[in-house]
Amino acid sequence: MVSSATDCDVLIIGAGISGIDAAYRVQEQCPELSYRIVEARERIGGTWDLFRYPGVRSDSDFFTLAFPFHPWRGENSIVDGDEILDYLDEVLTTYGIDKHISYRTRVVGADWSGGDARWTVKTVIDGGEQQIRARFVIVCTGYYDYEQPYDAQIPGRERFTGQIIHPQFWPQDFEPDGKRIAVIGSGATAVTLVPSLVKLGARVTMVQRTPSFILAEPRKDPVAGLLRSKLAPARAHQIMRVKNTALQWGLYQACRRAPKTMRKLLRSGAISGTGSETLVDTHFNPPYNPWDQRLCIAPGGDLFKALKDGGAQIVTGNIRTITEGGIELADGTTVSADVIVTATGLSISLLGKIALTVDGEPVNGADTVVFRGAMLSGVPNFAFCVGYINLSFTVRADMTARLVTRILKRLSGHDRSVVVPVYTGPHPDRPFLDMQSGYLRRGAALMPRSADDYPWTMAQNVVRDSWHTNRADLDDGLVWTKPRVTSG
Repeated sequence: MVSSATDCDVLIIGAGISGIDAAYRVQEQCPELSYRIVEARERIGGTWDLFRYPGVRSDSDFFTLAFPFHPWRGENSIVDGDEILDYLDEVLTTYGIDKHISYRTRVVGADWSGGDARWTVKTVIDGGEQQIRARFVIVCTGYYDYEQPYDAQIPGRERFTGQIIHPQFWPQDFEPDGKRIAVIGSGATAVTLVPSLVKLGARVTMVQRTPSFILAEPRKDPVAGLLRSKLAPARAHQIMRVKNTALQWGLYQACRRAPKTMRKLLRSGAISGTGSETLVDTHFNPPYNPWDQRLCIAPGGDLFKALKDGGAQIVTGNIRTITEGGIELADGTTVSADVIVTATGLSISLLGKIALTVDGEPVNGADTVVFRGAMLSGVPNFAFCVGYINLSFTVRADMTARLVTRILKRLSGHDRSVVVPVYTGPHPDRPFLDMQSGYLRRGAALMPRSADDYPWTMAQNVVRDSWHTNRADLDDGLVWTKPRVTSG
């Protein structure tokens, strides 16, 4: 498929979990195609290379976060960040994917030419500009802004005499031991940081505006040990992956269908972990239902234990201001601190801030409609990957990669070289990642839209989504053509 006017058949942007998954599926299903991965950072890992704060770990079990084609052999089910990077390195070298990666290569723009059916991708490498020509582009940059996290605009920051740290830019020489640390936030990052900082000798106060639901899960899954003792690693991994996907799906469905019952169960678990009904009803009793926002995991109940043992405290309320010596809440409560950690959330950045154009016309993501969670209406020979919100990212990433390779096989095996999703219905208003979490609400205006039915949607329901995606009719919503003019 590659020609003298093309550097590669398939360009994959991003070497995190989804980029590695896409590369594996391309070389597995389309060995006749050349591919290249470009990565803006100096190493693989994406999110897991970006975040280096204490205790950083998977926020779901690793049997589902790991790849289905490479078994996880580690002891734990909830896995620390350095173990995740080691696993990804192992996958790269095992399958030879590392030979296809260019590091420190930031993509800043991509223009599709209908005349020769190719993308011209503009990159910056060590300060110099370079172009890459490709027939198909897959963007695997996730949906976080790696350079600029969300700024909650808390007043009084300039008055604080101590140190303010955002978890996205954690200083590696920081020593928490003996320090009074206020962690602002109630999401997954704060839930991870608080017990980790306590273990490192800090006195920690968790300052939250709105409580979150917290579910304690064991770090190790005893079923994994049993299966590994009886079965080959690949088979044991496959069963664990199916089991845990089903459990996560079941938990989500139970929360959506029986929120009162699940609220009671989550409350009961929190009381068991903290030993205090008052503390739970005050600080772990959100005004929304379970899974209206993301459910946070506490491995081994570590956050509950930190609160119960007194290493950490928690306060709930609106912040009035940061003061010279800490934080003042609207009700007058003060929190003294030497260090403030602003775990206040992330910013959305779909498609890695790439300036996307089709024959010179800019593409505005919000003007497009998502095709099966993997392509954009009106954008030819282009795919992107975003994982589930209510399940491990990789479950959806691998589903997307397998769908895209089906499309690539058809492109390379027939006398067609262009495929474009064409949406003809009324433009929908709903963003395709539709949940009440703060970072998703803030980024809703940037997102592609989602209709109610397939192929123009991506459900946060792995059973429904996998049924429609894995059995997708590639003539439903996709238009296959030859280039207008043949060149090169």
